[in-house]
Amino acid sequence: MTANGAAPPARGPALRRHVSPLRILLAVVLILSFALAGAVVADRIDTRLPVMATVRAIDAGQVITEADLAVVRVAAESTVTTVPETDRGSVVGRTAAVPLVAGALLSPAQLGAAAWPPKGQSVVAVGVKPGRLPSGVTPGSHVLILIVPTATAAGTGSTPPVVQAEATVWSLEEAKDQSGDTAVSLLIAAADGRRLASVVGDVTLVQLGVGR
Repeated sequence: MTANGAAPPARGPALRRHVSPLRILLAVVLILSFALAGAVVADRIDTRLPVMATVRAIDAGQVITEADLAVVRVAAESTVTTVPETDRGSVVGRTAAVPLVAGALLSPAQLGAAAWPPKGQSVVAVGVKPGRLPSGVTPGSHVLILIVPTATAAGTGSTPPVVQAEATVWSLEEAKDQSGDTAVSLLIAAADGRRLASVVGDVTLVQLGVGR
């Protein structure tokens, strides 16, 4: 009853929206179809190319094996020479002409007879004691090598002058004799390499700035 004695209006039956399972299934199928179509379109417009790359470091003259290779997709420019995935079989069994780092994209010029070090240059290894190697030196760093000879000049009693030359660091690794020294391989002009190899003394590396 209402305040004025009138009976409240009767409510009709509650309406329930019935969703057909068929419609739900159709909606799911449509969503999956659109997703698949999008993936197909994206794959077709992908301009990246499958090419060969290295998965580990390879020395010059080393035979390349299947385990050394991986396929990567790159947006290679027309000026970049790469080895397509379809030529994988022609790479396996060949030798690396130059040292290759892990993750490097292969190019035909990097394959063939060893051509390392380049003409007019040589690779020299030096042992550097702790405290004589800057912490920022890494492969590719441009350095100045200073060698203070430990032997006096024959017949003079005087110490020979410090020998110095510029080089590029090729690799660094801890010496295996537990001396704490670091074995540094340097790419250097052939003439300078011969000079350094003929001197016995303490080696110091000075890191040079970029652009030197």
